[in-house]
Amino acid sequence: MSEVRAAVGVVWKRESARIVAALLRMVRDVGLAEELAQDALVAAMEQWPVDGIPDNPGAWLTTIARRKAVDHLRRSSRFDGTDVEPPDVPEQSSGDDVLRLMFISCHPVLDRDARAALTLRVVAGLSPAEIARAFLVGEPVIAQRIATAKRTLAESGVAYGLPGGAELSGRLASVLEVVYLVFNEGYSATSGDDLMRPGLCLEALRLGRLLAELAPDDPEVHGLVALMEIQQSRSAARTGPGGEPVQLHEQNRGRWDRLLINRGFAAMLRARAAGAGAAPGPYVLQAAIAVCHAQARTSQETDWVRIAALYAALERLVPTPVVRLNRAVAVGFAAGPEAGLALVDALRADPVLRDYHLLPGVRGDLLLRLGRVAEARLELERAASLTRNAAERDFLRARVDATVVPGEVTPATAAPSASTAPAGAATGSAGAGPLLGAAADEFLAGLGGATALAYRKTLGRMRRALGERTPLSALDAAGVAAAVAATWPDAAPRGWNRHLAALRSFTAWAGVPRLADDLKNRSVPERSGSEPGEPPDLDGVGLRERTLWLMVQESGAPIGAVLALNVEDLDGPGGPGVTWGERTAALIPELIAGRTRGPLFLSDRRPAPARRPPPADLCPETGRRRLSYERAEYLFKRATGRTLRSLRGLREAAGIPQR
Repeated sequence: MSEVRAAVGVVWKRESARIVAALLRMVRDVGLAEELAQDALVAAMEQWPVDGIPDNPGAWLTTIARRKAVDHLRRSSRFDGTDVEPPDVPEQSSGDDVLRLMFISCHPVLDRDARAALTLRVVAGLSPAEIARAFLVGEPVIAQRIATAKRTLAESGVAYGLPGGAELSGRLASVLEVVYLVFNEGYSATSGDDLMRPGLCLEALRLGRLLAELAPDDPEVHGLVALMEIQQSRSAARTGPGGEPVQLHEQNRGRWDRLLINRGFAAMLRARAAGAGAAPGPYVLQAAIAVCHAQARTSQETDWVRIAALYAALERLVPTPVVRLNRAVAVGFAAGPEAGLALVDALRADPVLRDYHLLPGVRGDLLLRLGRVAEARLELERAASLTRNAAERDFLRARVDATVVPGEVTPATAAPSASTAPAGAATGSAGAGPLLGAAADEFLAGLGGATALAYRKTLGRMRRALGERTPLSALDAAGVAAAVAATWPDAAPRGWNRHLAALRSFTAWAGVPRLADDLKNRSVPERSGSEPGEPPDLDGVGLRERTLWLMVQESGAPIGAVLALNVEDLDGPGGPGVTWGERTAALIPELIAGRTRGPLFLSDRRPAPARRPPPADLCPETGRRRLSYERAEYLFKRATGRTLRSLRGLREAAGIPQR
């Protein structure tokens, strides 16, 4: 069974974009096309374990998905009272369906972040968690962006053909951005066991070459193609015999693919010809950096001064933290590790890089070159704890183990220190005491269910920020306080103090209370008599869940009544006791997004044809069903860590009666 499931997953990753793209031509709705494709995936999960994997699994999935689309269209026509036969769509696309899907996903009605998230979801087949890692944001944020993007496209009535002329130019930049994101996810996978996902790289290259044919006079298109061709040329040299990463300056350049390099050089020439007389754009600059690496016969011949200058120009155009970090690497080679370290240290307080493993990874490299070995080892361990890619984590931990401070023993070979370690906790270097991750596990195992659940979130973030295998004795109070400040920079006073309480309990249990010496509580403002309890931490929580909480808080109505509220009721008394205040009123226009009827709170998906709910629970404008109490409970708990039941408890604590 597991082999079949794995095969289904592989086929789905490879074929989902083409299936969704083909269905899009039939149903003209990205969200519906993806749902119908997933219905075909469910059918495969049910039938393949019994009947065996078909000879052509991609064609099987496509055929089933098309049948489901035809069934849906016929049911819809009967439901709407029309008599329209589904369009006769050929099995094979007459054009490039995936390219059309990309331009739809990057439509101007969507904001930039929504375009990228939706395209990576429906074109690249990435999960919300993988996209969240690519964007360095939380998974709920990405899930909300995707759901909102689908709803916006469905409600805006956008055209589903390939654009041309000026419209093509206007939409090209966001398409290029997404293509490069897809390539990067394949080139340096953010999760999984393998360092690379070659299929994504090849798909991004194919799309880039198609774009170059579609827009031959755009230098940025050719710049992106050149960049991807040259980077892809190094793929065979990027991993060692065991799949471990090989850093650029250590790669065997004889394994670089000269054909791809030459293709990259040719694309770069076309980019320069197309952009003659104009300042180079971001992709042309990045391609120029890649050309510098490709032209060096050895790593020692690399022109780091020119690369640093190109990164400085790139930073002026795209001043993102990641570009600044890459420039720091180049400056570290061009002007010495101390100069690079100064630039990296200036980025340590940037919240965007808080969970980005390459920041401590780069810092660890620079510290090693400066001879600050103990600090370097801690940074590499932090990088290993932050990455979700197994190959990269193993590589970083191998470097930690191989990086020995004179007079010390590596964490992997150290003996337990019974004098200081809690019973059973794994230890780091001899006499250094327990490791952070192992000690936290033992601490949590001794707590009750609710307390352990509350403390696990706090300690989990600290383990990633400070390093799973970092010995407690290697930490200091200032470092712990800095990590706490970087992890929860905008936490409300009560939430901040809860995190600190959890850390103090842990450090006291572990016998190192000194680590909490620099943790200072934040002053909690006095609560007025009319304030209805402490709200959950709603940072990064989706619009729907925030509106639900505020409406419950402000109206005093039961949660069930709020979930049963319809859009048209907003103009009247608001149903069974549902009212709302200024904060909720500010969110409602965005929540209903121009709808004039139907349920106020909608689920993410439309119901399957065989599971159509009663008309009163179905939005006539979007086709999506009313949000159920159970689904709301799940979404709210995932977003805030609290249950809807706790909202009622907060109201009772504030003296507001339940209805």
